[in-house]
Amino acid sequence: MPTLLIVHHTPSPNCQAMFEAVVSGATAPEIENVRVVRRAALSATASDVLGADGYLLGTPANLGYMSGALKHFFDQVYYPCLDETRGRPFGYYVHGGNDVTGAVRGIESITTGLGWRRNAEAVTVTGEPGRTDVEACWELGATLAAQLMG
Repeated sequence: MPTLLIVHHTPSPNCQAMFEAVVSGATAPEIENVRVVRRAALSATASDVLGADGYLLGTPANLGYMSGALKHFFDQVYYPCLDETRGRPFGYYVHGGNDVTGAVRGIESITTGLGWRRNAEAVTVTGEPGRTDVEACWELGATLAAQLMG
């Protein structure tokens, strides 16, 4: 059964709302035979990454960059997963108070180095997520999970 690994850092209510919407989309009743694994960024391991077929990443934008937790995740898994995960699909969402540019640039740079393929439009939100933002997160989760259905 294909596995979608959701790696997230969810320190705020805004990030929590986005995370919950992503999970809801990935586990919608229409999604069949896809295992969805959720891991906090500080507890996700190279084994989690190697055991997954696709990835969904979530982070706040902190001080102009992705969270330290997500950066730590990438630092831990980069070399152990570099050759084995090339070409795997991924997507991401980022929440920021007023700017997410640096976080987006960091995620895009690292995932390009890993050779992952972004298979869904990133969801970026500044300020409190509105209804359309939450719906976009739901779509992100559903899209990545559906792509793994085969």
